[in-house]
Amino acid sequence: MIRIVIADDHTIMREGLKRILDGAPDIDIVGEAINGFEVLSHVRQGGFDLLLLDLSMPGRSGVDLIRQIRAETPKLAILILTMHEEEQYAVRAIRAGAQGYLTKESAGTELVGAIRKVASGRPYISTEVAEQLALNIMTPNEQLLHKQLSDREFEVFSSLVSGRSITEIANGLHLSVKTVSTHKTRIMQKMGMTSLSEMVQYAVAHRLLSPFES
Repeated sequence: MIRIVIADDHTIMREGLKRILDGAPDIDIVGEAINGFEVLSHVRQGGFDLLLLDLSMPGRSGVDLIRQIRAETPKLAILILTMHEEEQYAVRAIRAGAQGYLTKESAGTELVGAIRKVASGRPYISTEVAEQLALNIMTPNEQLLHKQLSDREFEVFSSLVSGRSITEIANGLHLSVKTVSTHKTRIMQKMGMTSLSEMVQYAVAHRLLSPFES
């Protein structure tokens, strides 16, 4: 039996995932979390094998949360389930310690197989993201500005273009407002931009915005 915890702040999404998993006799949902704090609480209590984790949740989330989970529980399997199809999110999540990356669009057909594969110790990447990774390898484009950003800068960038204020980002990433402001300045310098609207336009053009954000 694969015991899993579902971490997603959208009730409709959690209910939909539970319906998908109802027909899998070897998968048991033993907990749910709606923010980073609850995720860490489950991780510290233990008693499950795999964390099904949304990248964008209130409070601590994304690469930062993955790294902390990996540091505290090196053997826990982490499968990311997200709206982000852009391969940069997958690359950064896997580097941080996730074993699998699945888009919510693919959940209906790929979720059960992805859970079984990741729980067995093998990696899993959804079809859309795998195609993007392959295309990126075959036709590398080092000129993409967001690829110059560090993981932390990319997290701040993603939060800024999603409409979060510097204070909200600071609280979510457990950083000072001054540090987030410094990151913002460096991001704009690296990307050669002078305004948030430019950053948003870039994010839209390169599919770096989720259809909905937490």
